[in-house]
Amino acid sequence: MTVQNVLLSGIVGSTAYGLAHEGSDVDRLGLFAAPTEALHGLHPPKESHVSTAPDRTLHEAAKWCRLALGGNPTVTELVWLPEDLYETRTPLGDELVGIRTTFLSARRVRDAYLGYATQQFRKLHSRGDGSFSADTRKRTAKHARHLKRLCRQGYELYTTGRLTIRVEDPESYHRFGEQVAADADAALPLLRRFEAAFEEARSVLPEQPDERAADAWLRRVRRHFYGARDAEETAGALA
Repeated sequence: MTVQNVLLSGIVGSTAYGLAHEGSDVDRLGLFAAPTEALHGLHPPKESHVSTAPDRTLHEAAKWCRLALGGNPTVTELVWLPEDLYETRTPLGDELVGIRTTFLSARRVRDAYLGYATQQFRKLHSRGDGSFSADTRKRTAKHARHLKRLCRQGYELYTTGRLTIRVEDPESYHRFGEQVAADADAALPLLRRFEAAFEEARSVLPEQPDERAADAWLRRVRRHFYGARDAEETAGALA
């Protein structure tokens, strides 16, 4: 998959969290800018490009902003990665990292992270008593690890305004995954504990994100990619 104008991309998922094991897939996430001229036509360009082998997802800049403003945990982690996990960085990408806190809001972070964690629990619970195949057990343990991670990372973001991507004590996540793979209900106390913690905590985040910062950044992106090459192509088409 070849996508032009990639502004920021890096390694995310289990590798970034420190939870990868031998044979784990390496997931990549990034964002790109569609040529500004292409946005003016009858058929706008694709907003996302997804590939496997390697696993890579690239969102167009505007779509990434909308998802991040909604508190989406997956896209949010892109601007909080450790330095060594970035594979593509540009000045505009660095600007986005610089305004990352403006995308955050208390309600959307709480709803998104707890919502995703609850989805993970439902997937676990739908699989029954643990008497399933080894492959299903493996997937169940993975969902359990992500449930715990979402709860802890969401609570950190909600209460401190910061997001630590690499988890502390990865082994405890693996133990938790195995416990839940044997008994899905073992995940419920952790989920309930964090639901109560969110309810009791006072967030440092505003109630609404600062959409003005995202809009100003996106307009800079559009100006940057409405340059000489676009003008030359237009002139050639009219000649």
